[in-house]
Amino acid sequence: MGLIMKNAFDNLIIIGRPACGKSEFIDFTKNKIDNANRLKNLFIAPFEEIDDFVWLWEKFIEDDVWERLGYNRVVSKKSDHGYAVTNNQLWTFLLEKLNYEVKSKLASQPRFYEEKTLLIEFSRGSGAAYRNSLNRISKEILERAAIFYIKVSFEESMRRNEARYQEKLKHSILAHKVPDEEMYNSYRVDDWELLTDKKMSGYLTLQGLKVPFITMENEPESVDPAVLGPRYAEALYTLWMLQRTQTV
Repeated sequence: MGLIMKNAFDNLIIIGRPACGKSEFIDFTKNKIDNANRLKNLFIAPFEEIDDFVWLWEKFIEDDVWERLGYNRVVSKKSDHGYAVTNNQLWTFLLEKLNYEVKSKLASQPRFYEEKTLLIEFSRGSGAAYRNSLNRISKEILERAAIFYIKVSFEESMRRNEARYQEKLKHSILAHKVPDEEMYNSYRVDDWELLTDKKMSGYLTLQGLKVPFITMENEPESVDPAVLGPRYAEALYTLWMLQRTQTV
């Protein structure tokens, strides 16, 4: 199996509240560590990414277009320098699109997992959001997946979201953020601890599959690679051991 031969994750699902540190982790894997050390310390091979925020933003822009044409918006409304979701089926749509995009990628690259890792990034909240979302991901993805949850409190997520918006404003009048309204409506309640029974690592049963997970505390915030590197490495080593134990 490709997972064992390349000594790296096949699908690494990266989740957590907005501004929890998912983008910083992706940036670290791209720009702050070389290929050999990324494989050795993080168990990530040369990788490609899928982030459902790209499709979410496209839907917001499409709503802007419908509005300019004189029609009603379909899935969102403008709110506080950004957009708030008004149709919760959009979250389901994004996961079905994720399944489609991964299937298409693997159809065009049938030997993908022999050499690469796929990083899958998204954020959910409210109700049973992670339970429902992870159970909607296709079995073909989950059977090769490990889940990396980056944990910050709601208050810290709010603080970082605002701080990053203010930083972006220094460079562009087009800066945007997750609006406070959306933060409270969609991300204040997070079912991850309920789903994992507050365990920091272990296995989730999803669609009849045992999927390994790790929860990484990401407070206090740091942008120092000397801090982040060991933090990531410790979490992903534990996750890799769970993955490897399951597959050997």
